[in-house]
Amino acid sequence: MVKKVVVDIEGTISSISFVKDVLFPYSEAHLEEFIKKNINNPEVQEVLNHINKEVGKNLSVDEAINQLKEWIKEDKKITPLKTIQGLIWEEGYKSGELKSDLYEDAYKKLKEWKEKGIDIYVYSSGSVKAQKLFFSHTQYGDVNYLFSGYFDTNIGSKKESKSYKEIAKQINEKPENILFLSDIEEELNAAKEAGFQTIKVARYGNNESKHKVITNFEELGDLL
Repeated sequence: MVKKVVVDIEGTISSISFVKDVLFPYSEAHLEEFIKKNINNPEVQEVLNHINKEVGKNLSVDEAINQLKEWIKEDKKITPLKTIQGLIWEEGYKSGELKSDLYEDAYKKLKEWKEKGIDIYVYSSGSVKAQKLFFSHTQYGDVNYLFSGYFDTNIGSKKESKSYKEIAKQINEKPENILFLSDIEEELNAAKEAGFQTIKVARYGNNESKHKVITNFEELGDLL
């Protein structure tokens, strides 16, 4: 029986292309300007300190910016990078330059579950702050009301089963009563290992899997 649901964002409830082709290039284009303009902002200072800890030495501002650009190039899911991206996106959303895109089938199903009283949580490599921002500015308006909580890489890697065990503990539910939906096989494997129920969302034809596979949320029917 499914009592609680955990969803991934990109490739699952929003298109990979939105994050890849809109959000990431936007944050990269504004990276240097944003950091230099907000150098005295405590959140930016915290990011710079975190970068120093990651690399094991004190970097100048320019070196820190170059390090962030390097991590972007390597597609690293690293906390200081995710945090600064979230801060840049916040500015973009508030200015109206950015608007998030949700799949209609996912939005309708999440809404249906919420109305049935099912708790829905988000687990994404983007920071919790960035997740809340993403859901604040969608084509359906602010949809944060759909979610009971958010998790990011601070809880651990999405490809390690201990992260999912920790989520189960934090949301106070037995792993076997939690359904995890993602488009990434390794994440689903880790969740399964932790005892979660799993479904792969294969919107792009990547439907080879040892997990149950759907191509959109309508196929879930009355699963819950």
